[in-house]
Amino acid sequence: MSNGAPVELVRTQAAFDQLAADFAAEPLIALDTEAASFHRYHDRVYLIQLSSRTRTAIVDPLAVGDLGALGRLLTAAMGERVFHDADYDLRLLNLQYGFSATRLFDTRIAAQLLNEPGIGLAALLERHLGVQLDKRFQRADWSVRPLSPDMLRYAADDTRYLPALRDILRERLSERGRLAWAEEEFAHLEEVRWTAADDGEAAYLKPKGARLLRGRALAVLREVYRWRDETAQRSDRAAFRILNNEPLLEIARVQPAELGALRAIRGVGPELVERRGREVLAAVQRALALPESELPRVERGPRRVPDPAYEARVERLKAARNEEARRLDLAPGVLCPNATLEAIARAAPTTLEELGGTPGIPRWQAEVLGAALLAAIAG
Repeated sequence: MSNGAPVELVRTQAAFDQLAADFAAEPLIALDTEAASFHRYHDRVYLIQLSSRTRTAIVDPLAVGDLGALGRLLTAAMGERVFHDADYDLRLLNLQYGFSATRLFDTRIAAQLLNEPGIGLAALLERHLGVQLDKRFQRADWSVRPLSPDMLRYAADDTRYLPALRDILRERLSERGRLAWAEEEFAHLEEVRWTAADDGEAAYLKPKGARLLRGRALAVLREVYRWRDETAQRSDRAAFRILNNEPLLEIARVQPAELGALRAIRGVGPELVERRGREVLAAVQRALALPESELPRVERGPRRVPDPAYEARVERLKAARNEEARRLDLAPGVLCPNATLEAIARAAPTTLEELGGTPGIPRWQAEVLGAALLAAIAG
């Protein structure tokens, strides 16, 4: 469980500025953020956890107005920034504040390169430090205020032990000759930026089963999906908390015309019917009123022309990768993902230099796998 150390909660600008000044002198800082995407429509940072080797603090960004000093901490020439699974944290910090980070160590990536049996933070802490994390708040709503003492302790534990875990994993990487691999992967994290999803008109086709609908049913799905998204955005609630995908699709199939029919659909709760039922029915009616020429149609991609030579290269590359993964004691997807193998199969490089130029393959993978992959391409 938690080590029980008090949690330092920073909720004023003066306290944050002093914290940032103190941490600027630290050679290593562990960081994490808490968002509330399970509860909220808009991605944003609701807590920032910071730990040195001797101190842990939680910053409330809803109370502290200027976090510019954090951006400077993340890119300071000296020191190291430790995360567990940094990608989303970095994207969120970039989205909200324009921050980026340098000199990173990611304990999740390190664990993958060591082929740890569990790469989640809880599994790693229990395995290496004998620490059992409290899992009660994994889906907590971090946007609520005030936060309970137990929630704050849970958040603090996400960074409190990272410096010690980093030391253990770094030593093991060095012992196995994989520290350079990890450092190359960490360097890629410096380039992480927020990129907005380009959903466009096709967003309503993402729920499983949506592409099986046709004609009016597809039009109803599109209208109700739009209504759900707009409602979720206005109320800043996760879309599934307005209406889950399964009843959304059933509404598209049933096309209810009155509240009783809507209420009868499994997964449509009485609160939705009471508060927003008429809005849903109005969305259904808008779709049913569309002329035939305006009904949506699922665009089919061009039929893939079989390429036996390419497919044979992919299979040979997978076999070579899998054999090397067994030899190196690595998960095949960590050693080289299938998407990268497919890119290599399309490019069909004949030299190590050409292989190294394939998008998606880092230098360490080309060095470790290069000879085997080139032999597989040659057949």
